[in-house]
Order: sequence, then C-alpha cells, then structure tokens
Amino acid sequence: MLTKEQIFTIDNEEDFNAMALESFHYQAHHTPVYQQYLSLLHADISSISHYTQIPFLPIQFFKTQEVLASGSSPHVTFSSSGTTGMINSKHPVADISWYEESFRLAFHQFYGDVKDMAILALLPSYLEREGSSLIYMVDDLIKSSQQPESNYFLYNHDELYTSLLTLRDKGTKTILIGVTYALLDFIERYHLDFPDLIVMETGGMKGKRKEMVREELHNALKKGFGVSAIHSEYGMTELLSQGYSHGEGVFQTPPWMKILFRDTNDPLTLLDSKKTGAINVIDLANYYSCSFIATQDLGKLYPDGSFEVLGRFDNADIRGCNLLVQ
Repeated sequence: MLTKEQIFTIDNEEDFNAMALESFHYQAHHTPVYQQYLSLLHADISSISHYTQIPFLPIQFFKTQEVLASGSSPHVTFSSSGTTGMINSKHPVADISWYEESFRLAFHQFYGDVKDMAILALLPSYLEREGSSLIYMVDDLIKSSQQPESNYFLYNHDELYTSLLTLRDKGTKTILIGVTYALLDFIERYHLDFPDLIVMETGGMKGKRKEMVREELHNALKKGFGVSAIHSEYGMTELLSQGYSHGEGVFQTPPWMKILFRDTNDPLTLLDSKKTGAINVIDLANYYSCSFIATQDLGKLYPDGSFEVLGRFDNADIRGCNLLVQ
C-alpha cells in the first residue's frame, strides 16, 4: 500500500507513473465498483504499464454507487450541490488526512504560506448546505491564517468592503475566494482599486444569474476589484486535489495530480495536447476511492500539462460510459 509521504513527494514523471500504477492495482482489486467496471470493459490489468493505459471511471458513478475501497469506512462524506430533484454526487472519504495534506501542500505550492495572508470567503451557497469539500478546505485555510481579518462573509457585503479596504491599506497579502454570482453581486454595489488582491472565483452561478463566458466574467471582475487577473480553482466533490489558475483560465496541477483528455465519441481513447476533448483526472490523493476519473468537463490541454476548461456536456453526449449507472 502507498503512503501519503510517497504520494505527496512525487517530483518526476517516473515516480508519478510508478505511483499511478500502484494506485491502479490497489483500486482495481479493492474498490468494488471500479473492479466491476474494469471487468465489464474486459480490461487486462496485468498488461497495463503506463498511466495513459489505465481506464477512467465515469464520474456519474459517484451519484449511484459508493466509490470506496472495501474494508474502509467513511471518516467524512462530501456531497455536491444540485437543484431540487437532481441526484447529488457523494464522496465517502476514508482518511480525511489525505485531503488535508493535499490541499495544504497544493495551496502552499501555488500561493505560499497561508499564515502570512488573509483569507476572505464569499461562499453563501456553499455555507448554506452541508457536505461541501470546498468549505472544509476554506475552514482550514481561515483557521491557519494568522490575520485577524480572515473570515466568511455571507451577505454582509458592507463588512467585506471594509475588511478589503483595511487589508489594502495595511499591505496584507489577501485572497478573496468567492462563488461567481456572489462576486458579481458584490461589485454591483462596490468598486475597489486593490491591484494586489487575489480574487479566486470557484465557478458557478448556482441558478442565481445567467451564465457568462469566461472572458466576459473575468473582465467584469477585474474592473470591479481593480485587479489585472482573476484566479480560479479547479476541484470537485469527487476529487481530493485541486488545480489552480493564476489568470486567463489556464490551470496547473500539483505533482500528484494530472490531467488527460479523451475523445468525446470514444471515451477509451486519449487525445494529444492542443486538442479539445473531455477531461480525465488522475488524483493520486484519492487512494481509498478511485484515482482515475472521467469528468463531464470539456477542455483543452497544452504541451506543458496546463489546461483550460471550456464547458460541460450532458449525460446524453457521453458515449459508452453508462456501464453500471443505475
């Protein structure tokens, strides 16, 4: 079995491949739904020698099955948001310390020591429900910050505006993490000139506003906050790792996470870089679940491993990925 130390100290392609293969063999034998999926695909497990050959589990299984290694019991269960009548994804997490180490190390890699920055969170729709993995992460970041202004702001925009002005005047490194519609609501009432502020949008209008293309959205936010770029987080309920964008919607991942692209009409075929396709994620932090997830996101991969997210497609557009989904 792999350890957290092995996963979170990966620093080259050879190590990543070795850890991915070891994770694959563990999950192929110990995660029942993945084991059954591989059986229905008639996958020859013993012949797989590189992570690009590993079959990816369609993300819809998290809506209908318990994706968890046998012999494990959930320490916590994360759930996705959704409108009334929708089936939400559930992600039982056997060992929460894997998630904690994953997001702490990745955040430090992309943004530095959280103790030295203020973390402000404008996440009303996430706070108003239970089971959000994003809230679990932001809670930890706020508690780890040593800045007194670090806090949640539900609908109290006046208080958020005052805190932002205070932090700007103090010269404190500040990150504002917000759901998209709430950030737009804020800049409709207030205008800031805070060039050093890091604004990180987590995506989603949550049915509150009309969807906007990324360029239009980011231009509005840049103007409203007086910043030159809008950062983003790429994460989801079914994963225990996140990618981050420092602007222009181009994401990077930590060393234990990798993005591959598949053909939307042939889900078992991977695409070369510079082509548009559906996003497959390898998340080695997801050891006691499944590390190989075929998402419903569309995007574009670049040669250096960075990627863009261009949108989503419906279940009806997924070819050959409905095995076991009941």
